[in-house]
Parts: sequence; structure tokens; C-alpha cells
Amino acid sequence: MGEHGNGDPKDSGAVIKAGEGESGKYAIDNPGLPPHRPRLADESEKVAKGAERVVSVLFLLSIIGTVVFFVGYFAIGQTEGDLQLLRVQNTLLGVGVAFAMLGIGLGVVHWAKTLMPDHEMVEDRKPLRKETEREEAETIINDVLDESQIKRRPLLRNTMIGAALLAPLPFIVTLRDLDRSEDFGVERMRHSMWDEGVHLVRDPSGTRIRASDLTVGTAMHVIPENLRTISSHGERLSEKAKAVTLVMRMNPEDIETVSEGRENWSHDGIIACSKVCTHVGCPVALYERHTHHLLCPCHQSTFDAANEFKVVFGPAGRPLPQLPITVDEEGYLIARSDFTEPVGPTYWERGNTDPEGDYAS
Repeated sequence: MGEHGNGDPKDSGAVIKAGEGESGKYAIDNPGLPPHRPRLADESEKVAKGAERVVSVLFLLSIIGTVVFFVGYFAIGQTEGDLQLLRVQNTLLGVGVAFAMLGIGLGVVHWAKTLMPDHEMVEDRKPLRKETEREEAETIINDVLDESQIKRRPLLRNTMIGAALLAPLPFIVTLRDLDRSEDFGVERMRHSMWDEGVHLVRDPSGTRIRASDLTVGTAMHVIPENLRTISSHGERLSEKAKAVTLVMRMNPEDIETVSEGRENWSHDGIIACSKVCTHVGCPVALYERHTHHLLCPCHQSTFDAANEFKVVFGPAGRPLPQLPITVDEEGYLIARSDFTEPVGPTYWERGNTDPEGDYAS
């Protein structure tokens, strides 16, 4: 069978190992980088100027998009009650932000593909010496500036700077203007539309609810009847967000905890609480009738309806505020008062000092 007759390819001579052969280093010689193919913009200054104009136009498109956003945001102004004007404003805001971001993105991509150097290179990693670090860093920065051609092409540079400065403004203004009121704080969340004698009604029909309409195990989303008297759409949404309430009915003997002063807050096993989770304000919407637990789907905070809605699991910091309720002469459910503590996340109470002590942090 000969010298290599054992059939092992490693011993047959058919496979050249690294370090063997004529090169003495590689089984196959390093072919190196492929030859560079110059682009049209590399060979023709006219083409390069054209590419520069295209990039500048894209940056200008970004600037125009930002301007369109501000026209829709400030020129149209408040749109409450006018759905047609609201659609126009939303269109301008969306189109403006889209073009602001799209112009910058496409401009940078086209700039990199047509004007920036595209030579492939292999650079050996060298240890930096402390005495030369600053000089090398300065050299790298200068090389980047030269390769990007920012110094050579002022039109491209100026339009890019203008687009980059303006593009973030829509996001800054939008986030800053999430709430326009000057009294944004705990006092706004302390009071809602609930008051003594206000009927509990179904949402969105506004139908009043009799105690007899609720069977054991029933849970229902309700709002205050006087919410419908607010004419301003924006204000109505704001007040509704604070006043949304869950009503449920259980066997009276299943209610385990009734604190002093809360003896008349329920009616024949019917209890009510704020629907706004005390963790970060998500809507608590899941009711388990056998355990009497309410679950917030966002972060799984769990509240025990049988024990004054105290937290039994999850990150929520305090119980859900309970709404005192009773019935009127016709058997309809009504509120005895507003919530006695602020609704919503616990942080609303931080820094608050209430001389009457009607709620605690």
C-alpha cells in the first residue's frame, strides 16, 4: 500500500498543513485585499458635486420636515372638538417627524456611499504609548475629518448641522408639552369628579346601575355620571382618567377587613375602587372572583378586594383607593364622597404634607 497506505488523509500528503509548503506560513497564501474599484465620484469632480447636492437636498428635506412639524403643532393650535382639524394636525405632525428623520438617515447613507473613502484596509493593532496617545488621537480625528470631506464641502457640512440641530426639537417639544398645566402635582390627582350623590354609570352608555343589577362575582367598569357634563373633550378625558372605577360584588361575609370609619363604604357586598394601579398607573382590569384578587396586567401587582384592596403581590406601593358608595332611594348606586386619597402611582404623594392626615404615603 506504500508509504501512505493507511488511508489517513493527514498522512496521505493530500492535505497541506499551516506552516508547511513553500510559504512556510499558510496552507494557502493570503490573497490580500481585492483591487479597489473607483467610483464615478472618485474620478469626476462633477459627479462628486452632484452627489454633494443630493446629500444637501436630503438634509434640507429633514429641515423642511421639522418646520412642517412645528407648523402643525403651533399654527393649528388646539383642536378640541374639531375632528377634521385634528386629522390635519396629526398628519402634519406625523409627516413632519418622518421626513425630519428620513432626510438625515438617507443623507448620511448617501454621503457614505458616494463621497467618503471606500478603500478597504487592514490596520495592525498597536499598543498605545502614553506619551503618544494624544498625538495619535488627534491624528485619527483629523483623518476622519479629511475622509468625511467636511472641510472641503461647506454646503454639505452646513446643511447637515442645520438638520441635526432641528431634528430633535419635535421630540423635545412633544415630551415637554405632555402636560401644559402649572399645577401638575399631587393636588391634581387628589380630587376627581366623584362627589356625594354622584351616580355610578356604565361607560360609555351612561346608564345608571342598580344594586340589584350586580350578582355575586360580577365586576364592572364605571364612571361618574357628572363626567358627561364637561364639554371640553380634553378635560373630559383627563377627568375620566382619574375617575375610572371598578365595582364588584361578593358575599358580604367574604369581606374580611373593614377599618374604622369605613363601615358604610360598601353596600350589601358591593365595593368599589380606583382602576388606576398605584405602581405606574396602568389600568387594573382583571378580577378573580374566587380569590377576590385584582390583577394589574402591566407588572402583575395584585390587590385583595376582600381586605380593602391591599397589595398582596407585585411592585405596587400601596392599596388601591376605595370609593365610598351607597344607594339612593330608587336603588341606584351612588358615591358617598370622592376618593379620600390621591389616585394613581404612589409617587404622587411624595413630598406632600396634609394637615388633615386623610391619606398617608
